[in-house]
Amino acid sequence: MSRMSDMTEPYSKLTQDQIDDIEACYARAVKAQKEFETWSQEDIDRTIKSVAQMVANSKTFHELVELGIKESRFGDPISRENKRFKIRGILRDCLREKSVGKVGEMPERKIELYAKPVGIIACVIPATNPDLTPAGNAIYAVKARNAIIFSPHPRTAGTSRKTVELMRAGLARVGAPEDLIQILGTNGCKINRQISEALMTKCDLVIATGGQGVVRRAYSSGTPSFGVGSGNATMIWDETAIQDLHHAADNTMRSKTSDFGSGCSADGNIIIHESIWDAALAELQKVGGYIMTEEEQEKMRWAMWDENIHRNSDTVALSALDMAAKAGFEVPPTTRFLIASHGTGVFESGVEGIWCREKLTTVLAVHKYSGEFQNAIDMVQKMHDAVPGMGHSVGIFSFDDSHIDRLARVARVGRIMVRQPQSKANSGSMNNGMPMTSSIGCGTWGGNATSENVSLHHYMNMTWVSREYETPDWQTDEELFGEFYDPELEKVQYSAYNSNDALKAE
Repeated sequence: MSRMSDMTEPYSKLTQDQIDDIEACYARAVKAQKEFETWSQEDIDRTIKSVAQMVANSKTFHELVELGIKESRFGDPISRENKRFKIRGILRDCLREKSVGKVGEMPERKIELYAKPVGIIACVIPATNPDLTPAGNAIYAVKARNAIIFSPHPRTAGTSRKTVELMRAGLARVGAPEDLIQILGTNGCKINRQISEALMTKCDLVIATGGQGVVRRAYSSGTPSFGVGSGNATMIWDETAIQDLHHAADNTMRSKTSDFGSGCSADGNIIIHESIWDAALAELQKVGGYIMTEEEQEKMRWAMWDENIHRNSDTVALSALDMAAKAGFEVPPTTRFLIASHGTGVFESGVEGIWCREKLTTVLAVHKYSGEFQNAIDMVQKMHDAVPGMGHSVGIFSFDDSHIDRLARVARVGRIMVRQPQSKANSGSMNNGMPMTSSIGCGTWGGNATSENVSLHHYMNMTWVSREYETPDWQTDEELFGEFYDPELEKVQYSAYNSNDALKAE
């Protein structure tokens, strides 16, 4: 089942112990996967329950979160612990689907669908989710009867290794092959970009969750890959949001402060109708927002980006108090997030549009629009033209279904959250029907192979079994071509040979 690759170039960049690590992990994975793909659906479901419970129980996940924050030196321990519910949600989704044998059918088309594993999966783990990403992806991989090998982020490798150790113990206690789940670096070799790239070329499928550099390397590996695009989630509050502004503000606060805004799904921008502008800003302040002065915004701008608009990684996932301190000013101790007011609504690709960009921390930008709802849509489109974020997510707080429909028809994103906190909703929640995931596809808009939430069916190959119809499913030429049907063009002039012998033979 393994995909054959020319390993010469990626391996040339590795030390011998890195090469040995990849080769040993891969060989063990192949053996484990071959054994496990023969297991029954009942036993597979029992296996993923065991794996998930080992990581997602409250005590263990608390310890993983503490370790991850200690290693990375960023993140909010309280909201990050809630990510254990995402693992529960992934398990829930998996248990509701089949992955062995016939998993679906379309009787009206006489089609039956049979699921097959893809083989060995390579997965790159981001520093922001060193526990959730391996847990969620491993559950999906094992449910689909695959083996998975993780390449951890060097900054949080210890947390990811501990997570994998726990999951391997979950496999062992039900008698499943432990080598279905592995992680690079257990032999002490150096974890870096080069070893991740080499692993990608070796396996059958890549799940790339992380920055755009990681995703680009996955797509250039020559291996089929599912990656994620840039986030920069934007919300629209139209004039009808006045009906429940507290709910709108509370949603944004929850989204912006979850793990100190480290997720690419966190609200980054709100486009607010002028008629509710003052009331909206007042409500945002009530839930913990602090509106920066022009001078403070300038200080924050230089704390977050350099002159070339490269983001300062030391500002990722910091509390509002720490962000203000890093920029050189103080805010009230009750401050939960910082607000940059960009009332002109001008979206440029350079310094003028700096606050439109993805921030990945507890800083939010607000923008004013006037007049018709189309102007809000135009602002979203202009923002996506100016800065990264196209394909990912847009939210809307509106009670006007026609506005929601108009946005959905034209927004170049894979998901739109209606009156929900985006960072807690667009990757799946217990309050909506989005597939649970830690990998959000952004479609061709974001340079990805899918615009869906990467979930179970992306981890499987599918065989279509087709049977003939008793009566052909056909329409006349006049029905098919409609107004363009021309009976004169359908008259075929056969030769004597064609009209007799050939037609009889047919």
